Amino acid sequence: MEKMLYVVWKNEADLAEAFRRRLLEEMSPQLIRLGARWLRIGVVDDHVAPAAPLRTETTRPPIAGLVSIWVDTSVRRRPLEEAIQASVHRLAGYLVTESEPIVNTKHVAAEGGRTPGMYQVVLLRRPPRLSREQWLDIWLGSHTQVAIDTQSTFGYRQNVIVRPLTYLAPAYDAIVEELFPAEAMTDPMAFYNAAGDEAKRKRHEKAMVESVVRFIDFDKMDRIPMSEYTMKS
Repeated sequence: MEKMLYVVWKNEADLAEAFRRRLLEEMSPQLIRLGARWLRIGVVDDHVAPAAPLRTETTRPPIAGLVSIWVDTSVRRRPLEEAIQASVHRLAGYLVTESEPIVNTKHVAAEGGRTPGMYQVVLLRRPPRLSREQWLDIWLGSHTQVAIDTQSTFGYRQNVIVRPLTYLAPAYDAIVEELFPAEAMTDPMAFYNAAGDEAKRKRHEKAMVESVVRFIDFDKMDRIPMSEYTMKS
């Protein structure tokens, strides 16, 4: 089985809620009929409006969603891509390998439901100062545990991009999916798992930033708060 990720954009005139409904109510059933084994939809909607200050945008126009599809083979993806394209303004697809250091067992949504909290999607580009091997070693080999120890995530997926699937897809190297409690959208102490302890929050934030700057250039990173919907599992 293979995992494909599609970064999607909406028309500028589309309202966020109308775009969400189109992805969930029109596109998703069609993808399932076309053979998607598992399907998750990430979308910027009103549920995560409080998290807007956390958003970091380096890709223009701003990204509006992420479609995660598991299939038997990516070779026969064309009908799936056509179904996605019919519901969005633009898409960029990637074949990925997924690692899941934290499996969400605390807040599992029923099919068609929204995962509670915030679904943070981070799109990464490898800095040219690091080889691919060095970059992966820092990120997967040592940063992973720092992220787990300093943040309140209850779900954590790391997707290394194998190759782009669509023409002119932006040159991302990885896509991270993180699930946070709702409080993390507005409370830094909740985000950094500090439970009202400001000193602990500062320690966790410092450790996280010091780890991240080893392998990420912030001016080339996108961080987008979304809602996650499990459409087929």
